[in-house]
Amino acid sequence: MKIICIGRNYAEHAQELGNEIPESPVIFMKPDTAVLKKGSDFYIPEFSRDIHYELELILRISKGGKYIQEENADKHYDEIGLGIDFTARDLQSQLKAKGLPWELAKAFDGSAVVSEFYKKEDFDMKNINFSLLKNKQEVQNGNTSLMLFTPEKIITFVSQYFTLRVGDLIFTGTPKGVGKVAENDVLEAYLEDQKVFKLRIQ
Repeated sequence: MKIICIGRNYAEHAQELGNEIPESPVIFMKPDTAVLKKGSDFYIPEFSRDIHYELELILRISKGGKYIQEENADKHYDEIGLGIDFTARDLQSQLKAKGLPWELAKAFDGSAVVSEFYKKEDFDMKNINFSLLKNKQEVQNGNTSLMLFTPEKIITFVSQYFTLRVGDLIFTGTPKGVGKVAENDVLEAYLEDQKVFKLRIQ
């Protein structure tokens, strides 16, 4: 299983971090060891003092392929979920300043929270609301209509470079409102009005 992540897919998030709005999807990856075991707490790693949450809609690939055409891309995923791309922002800033890859800041063990998955046919993919609460206060609220690159465009772009296989996950980017977590914080994620996971920070 590959975990493919899209950066800067919401204009306001790119702006809040002082990044340029990209002309094509920004890609990075996480290994399968990044997936946080369901029901587990998230432990702040010893190498960072600035871990940020980034809530994202996830696509699960149901049909593999290479060089997938955009008009057929919706046939290659049938389920969606929510996840958190935990980011060591201090480490990421150091790496970016040196022109180095982000993986140390993005792909560490437990850095990918993944909810249960739900049939995409039950949603209007062009208008899905999702949100994150930290200690009962809403900190992120996104809608798929605000994506710079739609799921179909993402699948088409990614499949030019990587063969997609059944079970691969694509994190589609985070809306504005990312922020730092601290010990004893509680994060709750909602897909429309349904709570899909609850997570404690240790």
